[in-house]
Amino acid sequence: MGIAEKYEAVIGLEIHAQLATQSKLFCGDAASFGAAPNTHISPITMGHPGTLPKTNSKAIECAIKLGLACGSRIENNNFFARKNYFYPDLPKGYQITQHTTPICVGGAIHIKSKEGEKIIELNRIHLEEDAGKSIHDLSDTDTYIDLNRAGTPLVEMVTEPCIHSAEDAFLFVTEVRRLVRWIGVCDGNMEEGSLRCDANISIRLKGETKLGTRVEVKNLNSIRNIKKAIEFEIDRLIQITESGAAILQQTRSFDANSDTTFSIRDKEDANDYRYFPDPDLAPFQLTDKYINDIQSAMPILPNALKKSWKETYALSDYDIDQLCEHKEEADFYTIWTRQTTHYKAAANWVMGPIREYLNETGTNYEQLALSIPYLVELLELVDSHQLNFSVASGKVFKAIIQEAQSPKEYAIKNNLLQTLSNDEIEKWVNQVLMNHPEKVNEYKKGKKGLIGLFAGEVKKLSQGKADPKVAIQILEIKLNQS
Repeated sequence: MGIAEKYEAVIGLEIHAQLATQSKLFCGDAASFGAAPNTHISPITMGHPGTLPKTNSKAIECAIKLGLACGSRIENNNFFARKNYFYPDLPKGYQITQHTTPICVGGAIHIKSKEGEKIIELNRIHLEEDAGKSIHDLSDTDTYIDLNRAGTPLVEMVTEPCIHSAEDAFLFVTEVRRLVRWIGVCDGNMEEGSLRCDANISIRLKGETKLGTRVEVKNLNSIRNIKKAIEFEIDRLIQITESGAAILQQTRSFDANSDTTFSIRDKEDANDYRYFPDPDLAPFQLTDKYINDIQSAMPILPNALKKSWKETYALSDYDIDQLCEHKEEADFYTIWTRQTTHYKAAANWVMGPIREYLNETGTNYEQLALSIPYLVELLELVDSHQLNFSVASGKVFKAIIQEAQSPKEYAIKNNLLQTLSNDEIEKWVNQVLMNHPEKVNEYKKGKKGLIGLFAGEVKKLSQGKADPKVAIQILEIKLNQS
């Protein structure tokens, strides 16, 4: 057994997701990203004396949605607390958060790993406000402060210490990002900081039940970096333990240039923050009716949709996973397949030509949905061999989307319909074989793979109008004649 195999990693994650609200958690300042520094601020954001915060009800609704999506228990009676610590980009000198009563308790996220499905249990999901941003790389001598982000609404999702590998942490954060986007509570944009992760990591000998001394790696802003940081820390902690030294409880940061972590400070404990109920914010109560109304308006979640599609459409797990990656795409596929029974063909179109077209043109699925009646007709033309897939996807598809017209009318007008006449296809086959006598001899000597070349030449000669299946059948008959 190698040294690393003696140990088990124990990982807990804290994910901060900025909620998709127009304004901040406790005032009307804009919460959008990308504005000039210190323009989305006001006396309330700045914590001026005499100002009073007021809770954003949309943020509460978003938190409840996420809790319901995770199977959490929603707390009816809630209040906010002050968490006291000083950062230069936290104007009030304290952060408003939930401590004793998180709005969502428990719950779980399901992931698919190489070992099979795993359940990552959640401890809590709570509401809090974000701090501002310190910028250190614009000056050699000064730090710049941008307070636009201060006060933006966050939920913090805290897992139980039940993750045991960097790979599972990677899969968990990937699933969380998809889920928050799916239900519309966060854009999941890690590059802009709207989804960030802190990882608490410890190791212990396999078979032990007591948790080891943990380190926390803060503000990981990409899923790939989360995986790399955890892998580095596990190796570092094992090396420290094997050397006989003691592991220090620390807060660390990740250097993406070297794929290493470095110490920021010794880790504080909860009592260092001096939590107490915020006297300026009244407690808030959530009725069962309010929670049930939010539940009723929730979209079907990915796992439930996958199960339904598996039963209804008989698609492969790969196809279903691909189509459920983004809600807009899943919604589009759902609308399309209400009007056609060619489920697999529709899936292939979505994952192929349609994605390619959307990327090229910047069109979105909502716009494309207007063309679904034409797409239904297009699938029928391909299925009935009136159009081959290559012509349908390469010529007809773009034309009918851009010009909003019937694919059959377009194909007729442009002489693109595939012929089913064996006589006509046979003429093209004869011409191709006559043009390539050397290849014909090679085929007859055993190079059977040349059938694809001949078929391609028939397609070219017929300008895509020859049915490929019929063309290959005729080619094989003629080539196998003595």
